[in-house]
Amino acid sequence: MTFAPGPIPSRTQYVQDAIKHAILTGKLTPGQPLVETDLAAQFGVSKTPVREALKTLAGSGLVVMSQYKGVTVRTVDAAMAREVYDVRLLLEPEALRRTVALEASLLAAEEALVRAESAPDAADRSLANRDFHRALYLPCGNPLLSRMLDDLRDQAALVSTVAWSANPSWEREAGEHREILRLAAAGDAQAAGAALHDHIASFLARAFPA
Repeated sequence: MTFAPGPIPSRTQYVQDAIKHAILTGKLTPGQPLVETDLAAQFGVSKTPVREALKTLAGSGLVVMSQYKGVTVRTVDAAMAREVYDVRLLLEPEALRRTVALEASLLAAEEALVRAESAPDAADRSLANRDFHRALYLPCGNPLLSRMLDDLRDQAALVSTVAWSANPSWEREAGEHREILRLAAAGDAQAAGAALHDHIASFLARAFPA
């Protein structure tokens, strides 16, 4: 399939977004080679925007650039998953506690939860799941904390994609999401933060048991 390229300034972003979406929905699998010439032909662009897009994706942890192997989709193993989720466990519950304490709007989280539960496929569900978690921490009142969690967002989503492909557990996690949102909407910052911590920790334990 050939894609129609957009205006020149947006071509790199266009390619980057398309590759990221393919990785986070499992269409491009961990370890799969990403060849510049093939991608350029697929997207109807030169190799330059493809190269720049791959550099950005390497910076966000979704692809690996090697002098000998070229560019590949990042492989997820237990060590990588625990590293990413350990930081999430330290930061994300605290961000949610602050969001609740500020009485910030949770409408975006509610909308993401509805989209996830009505998603037609795993790809849309995965994207809605990312939006749900971001909507909980984004209004925390500390832009640096939000940016730190944003920096982990793609890697966390990659871990989830790999884990769900091996052991689908969405129904359980959807119930946990509803409970987290209920506690947050009720204004119970401590309980909401604790529920989110348990949610993240239990997912990691199921997906990558020690």
